[in-house]
Amino acid sequence: MRFRGKEVLNWSLNNYLGLANHPDVRKADADASKDWGLAYPMGARMMSGNSDLHEQFEKELAQFVGKEDAFLLNYGYQGVMSAIEAVVDHRDVIVYDAECHACLIDGIRLHKAKMGEYYKFNHNDMASLEKNLQRATKLAAEKGGSILVITEGVFGMSGKVGSLDKIVALKEKYQFRLLVDDAHGFGTMGETGAGVGEMLGCQAGIDLYFSTFAKSMAAIGAFIAADHDIIMYLKYNMRSQTYAKALPMPYVVGGLKRLDMIRNSSEFRDKLWANVRAIQSGLRERGFDIGDTESPVTPVFLHHIEGGVAEVATLTKDLRENMGVFCSIVVYPVVPKGTIMLRIIPTAAHSLEDVEYTLNAFAQMGDKLRSGVYRENIAPVAPKTLEVSAEAATE
Repeated sequence: MRFRGKEVLNWSLNNYLGLANHPDVRKADADASKDWGLAYPMGARMMSGNSDLHEQFEKELAQFVGKEDAFLLNYGYQGVMSAIEAVVDHRDVIVYDAECHACLIDGIRLHKAKMGEYYKFNHNDMASLEKNLQRATKLAAEKGGSILVITEGVFGMSGKVGSLDKIVALKEKYQFRLLVDDAHGFGTMGETGAGVGEMLGCQAGIDLYFSTFAKSMAAIGAFIAADHDIIMYLKYNMRSQTYAKALPMPYVVGGLKRLDMIRNSSEFRDKLWANVRAIQSGLRERGFDIGDTESPVTPVFLHHIEGGVAEVATLTKDLRENMGVFCSIVVYPVVPKGTIMLRIIPTAAHSLEDVEYTLNAFAQMGDKLRSGVYRENIAPVAPKTLEVSAEAATE
């Protein structure tokens, strides 16, 4: 992209399959905009905002992820918040992974606002989950409610895969429903791209499967897939859909085109994963800590940092301004306190030449980091002075 007049390699976009600028996608979007404009449908789905194409898109999404039915959502963030709020009431208990995305946390806050109870289990820790399921089972029985477990397919900062198969296995001992946010897994993970549940062979055990279109689909909107009766319930109880405009037609038509490309061609995933393997192995070979990522999400955890965020800001400026590599700094509250990292998102739109160039840039950056160059070049902050008038000084 061009950033402040300079061409830079962008590693900060969740455009995993490279569809954002694909000519076939651009044409589908342009043709749909020409045919429909952005206004239609004028209304919420329950009123005047439904169409055959909305229902076709839902049917095809459900089939792709192996569920009976699906509900097309106008946005992802408030969509999943609203889904959580709809499926639990004050009698029910939520048990959720400690590293769930902010949209899930906000959905849990809506549950709390209705005097609902919840427990948090340590990230991907099945012993912690089971301990909290025991607590939740007792509490739900006392209140006459049920349990909803919430986790993610791919955790967007660490790149770790959620232990969905192990969570599903716990259904043999405990009664709960499972909601999975697979925003980063849809289109990228599994043999066909149907997500982490497909990859781990446990898709059938996921009761509510959610994904946004903002990642692999390079668009706006989202969907939730489940058994038909659950979807029918959600269609009449999700406030974010009942009281808001339906997804505009160009996004529906464009979404159908994107889904067709993902289903019928593995070349996008193949190229993505070739780039993922190249950059992740290259970073490890050069001594960088990329954690335990099992997905395209590539965190680069920075050590030898004594100058804090200011030092990392100097580092990323050097990468961007002098080496032409654009990537994001990630700090608290997105990651735990004390953690500083850069996040790289390889995509099918990158080339192996882009990967090699970036690896060389990171090698230079790493040498400077370890030798303290960035710490020495932190721009000094001018001390603040307080001007006090003569009159105020005497009061």
